[in-house]
Amino acid sequence: MRLLLAEDEKEMAHALEAVFTHNHYSVDVVYNGIDATDWAESGNYDGMILDIMMPGKSGLEVLSELRKKGNHVPVLLLTAKGEIEDRVTGLDLGADDYLTKPFAMKELLARIRAMTRRKGEVSSNTLEFGGLTLKRETFDLGYQSERIHLGNREYQMMEMLMATPGTLISAEQFMDKIWGYDTDVEMNVVWVYLSYLRKKLHALQAPVSIRAVRGLGYKLEQV
Repeated sequence: MRLLLAEDEKEMAHALEAVFTHNHYSVDVVYNGIDATDWAESGNYDGMILDIMMPGKSGLEVLSELRKKGNHVPVLLLTAKGEIEDRVTGLDLGADDYLTKPFAMKELLARIRAMTRRKGEVSSNTLEFGGLTLKRETFDLGYQSERIHLGNREYQMMEMLMATPGTLISAEQFMDKIWGYDTDVEMNVVWVYLSYLRKKLHALQAPVSIRAVRGLGYKLEQV
């Protein structure tokens, strides 16, 4: 799952980036509202975290512009303590949630999971296909009583496959969603991680495989 974080306090931004990465999110970080708007319009994000007080444009201005242009990616606003009017305005502009600083990281992660579920792509914290399960809170891939913990990129790729089983996902879509459109990583990294996932599915003896359709992409199917 890919997030955009807009936070002008760089120490806070770096701390949040580390937390998101540790919890198997891909994250792009910007430090002002102008960049936030540009990245939001050009990126493929599952959620955005916008600080309200930013140079260039406020988080509220960014949110307003995105919603007017038909961008409905879930947005969580970070607000200063006691700024009730900002929270009300943000919700009226189309924000999905807000969190007041200072906050607990666990609560932030829980709110992100909740707002991305409301987007409709993922209905619960556990994805299931053909008896195979993927737990979003623990990053465990399981079948029957067996469990395997997935690494960051493995988890994100399996999440994409299990969120839309049977749907073809191209290597380019994996790259854009997980590594970002401006990455310097070579395309063959997708094949490497798919190989890792196939080995783990085999180890679990799950009746599920990752099928390659030449020239089109990859999909999960039952065997």
